Amino acid sequence: MHFTSPTKGAMIWEEVVDDLLAYIAEEPELSYKLIIGTDSQVREETYFVTAVVVHRVGKGARYYYRRKMYENIKSLRQRIFMEAATSLETASKLTQDLAAKGHTELDLEIHLDIGRNGETKEMIRDIVGMITGSGFDAKIKPYSCGASTVADKYTK
Repeated sequence: MHFTSPTKGAMIWEEVVDDLLAYIAEEPELSYKLIIGTDSQVREETYFVTAVVVHRVGKGARYYYRRKMYENIKSLRQRIFMEAATSLETASKLTQDLAAKGHTELDLEIHLDIGRNGETKEMIRDIVGMITGSGFDAKIKPYSCGASTVADKYTK
């Protein structure tokens, strides 16, 4: 998996994990939250952007993103489920890789680009259930900045 860091440029997955841990090690006494969020945008093709955010609570954040293009994913329902599945896959991989390096204490949330207003409100129960049933915390709009702000920025 290839990601981009706005400060460090192109990175492979292992570099993302190591950089994230180095960021935490800089100020280990602070509180951290890991956030995974995916957003999509339909043009001729559909672009999906997944963001991995390490939030130094009250002191800023560092993030990495991955952009993928798919053809023939036009329906909103299909896109939302694919966004959630992509975030879930990334969160599972991150959790597994962090555990392999001895870090099981980090708080991880999956941010979803769905909310109580608009077309996605009918999908909240199904999508949140999919995430929480996999053992992760799920956040929806307006509390899902990982998807609705960070990932959204790179779908354009």
